[in-house]
Amino acid sequence: MFKDAPIYHQLVAERGDVPARVRDAASTIRRELDQVMRTGQPSSALQAEAPAAGQGQRSASALPPGPHPR
Repeated sequence: MFKDAPIYHQLVAERGDVPARVRDAASTIRRELDQVMRTGQPSSALQAEAPAAGQGQRSASALPPGPHPR
């Protein structure tokens, strides 16, 4: 993408690949939104109904904690 941009490579070395992290976060949010649109529930709510395998772990949801409009 930025083959001839040494400043880009320097920034990636110093700060990490921020564009790649943003793309990953956007993909995660899109998958969660697709799940909500299909089922009407966030995937974390579906996991809460499953057996207690993940109890005590914080959800990786993109939504902040608390009530959310339906």
